[in-house]
Amino acid sequence: MNWLNDLLWGQGIGHSILLLSVVIALGIQLGKIKVFGVSLGITLVLFVGIFLGHFGFQINHEVLHFFKEFGLILFVYSVGMQVGPGFFSSFKQGGVTLNMLACGVVLLGVVTTIVVHFVTGVPMATMVGILSGAVTNTPGLGAAQQAFTDMHGAVDNTIALGYAVAYPLGVIGIILSIILIRYLFRVNFDKENEQLNRIDSSHTNEAKAISLIVKNPAVFGKTVNQISHLIEHRDFVISRIWHNADKRIEIASADTVLSPDDKIFVITTEADAGTIKLFIGEEIDMERKQWIRMESQFINRRILITKPELNGKRLGQLKLRQLYGINITRINRAGIDLVATPALMLQVGDRVNVVGTEAAIGNVEKVLGNSMKRLNEPNLITIFIGIGLGIILGSIPITFPGIPQPVKLGLAGGPLVVAILISRFGYRYKLITYTTQSANLMLREIGITIFLACVGIGAGEGFVDTILNNGGFAWIGYGFIITFVPLMIIGCIGRYFCKINYFTLMGLLSGSTTDPPALAYSNATAPNDAPAVGYATVYPLTMFLRVLTAQLLILFFA
Repeated sequence: MNWLNDLLWGQGIGHSILLLSVVIALGIQLGKIKVFGVSLGITLVLFVGIFLGHFGFQINHEVLHFFKEFGLILFVYSVGMQVGPGFFSSFKQGGVTLNMLACGVVLLGVVTTIVVHFVTGVPMATMVGILSGAVTNTPGLGAAQQAFTDMHGAVDNTIALGYAVAYPLGVIGIILSIILIRYLFRVNFDKENEQLNRIDSSHTNEAKAISLIVKNPAVFGKTVNQISHLIEHRDFVISRIWHNADKRIEIASADTVLSPDDKIFVITTEADAGTIKLFIGEEIDMERKQWIRMESQFINRRILITKPELNGKRLGQLKLRQLYGINITRINRAGIDLVATPALMLQVGDRVNVVGTEAAIGNVEKVLGNSMKRLNEPNLITIFIGIGLGIILGSIPITFPGIPQPVKLGLAGGPLVVAILISRFGYRYKLITYTTQSANLMLREIGITIFLACVGIGAGEGFVDTILNNGGFAWIGYGFIITFVPLMIIGCIGRYFCKINYFTLMGLLSGSTTDPPALAYSNATAPNDAPAVGYATVYPLTMFLRVLTAQLLILFFA
């Protein structure tokens, strides 16, 4: 039975993988259990690892270190790929206010951590672990551990222990602050919902269809191409035209001439719609389905861009209208319809709305690809190029005056920054950044579960002793303070001074702590998707700041 003893208690690869598999499987299953409608999710992997580590199940230190760091890299890189496309746009419109408030939550959490550190004398390394657990931010935990190891050449298990003891009450504290703000300001859900319906400024850049009748003498006899040059700074596409002279409908081309009382079908944005109406004529009450009935010889189809060579090309370079007599009106990217202007850069995974004859659209399909099978194939080259560049970036030492140790983004920060940049700008350099949502989620969940399992196993040996003899119960209280105080302060400021809608505020508070259970509670409570929008708006910047501040606290105070 030596083989069984080696498998359960040895130090080999088989033992390591078996132990990780058991910890992850048990943790995920236990994480599905809900208490008062709230579950800890995959965080239970950490606690299962602590439990087995306490009873002597260990992994070789070098193997454990490799698994932990590689899991962290996979996780933060996939997170960066997910949030990157919306990272920079999140600063536009009302997103600036939301992101500034989220920065306030992060800053107040850091200040509270420093205050507790000096008042209680708890080591800063431990306090950063408590901070990461209090705001349920696992990448911050990984960044802190990496920074401490780089500085001292050793691992401080109290970072993971602080995270573990603070996490459960952190989840509760976030949801509690959301509930208290609701009752403190006597929020009426019906009024909040009506306010959102009245003020909806989040779709001003999305494609909007309008029907116009040509009334402006300045455009009589002008071609579509001439009109495009006259108002070239506006986003619009003239898709179809109904000629008043012979009651004939056709797809608008660059040479199509507009005549008095012609009717045109235009795709534009909310922001530019007024200008287009004023320049061409009057809007008429003619729905899209009426155009479809009138144009029975034409069909409307959405085609997937799946050919890699089209990635990063401008739509105008393909000359599809001139070559095939079709019209591209909209391009759907990540669920948002964009106006198909010639300058728009294409990405693999875009859905192109094409109007034309059956034969013409068949030819366009051959040009664009439209192969779901090809789209489902993973683009591993971009992933590993990004990870490699992230490791290089994270290893570059940056020296600041007054800091004895150079600052590094580390194995958490480097891949995160590179992933955000590649997912947003990679198509310009012919890098295919498209990844199916399921593939990204799989990569992310594998990475975070491996990381949590390794952290738990490594910290398990001293966990119980820490709780009973080394102030672990006090750590729980410190964590709750770090969770609750910043959220209540910023929540009250956001509601009272900034007049933020309560449903959006729920998403802001959940996103500023990167807490999925709090978002799940908010989504279940709200009658709309405003919490999800608020969460997504602040999540990218908050995630980046959590990773950065965790490292800076270690470098300055540890």
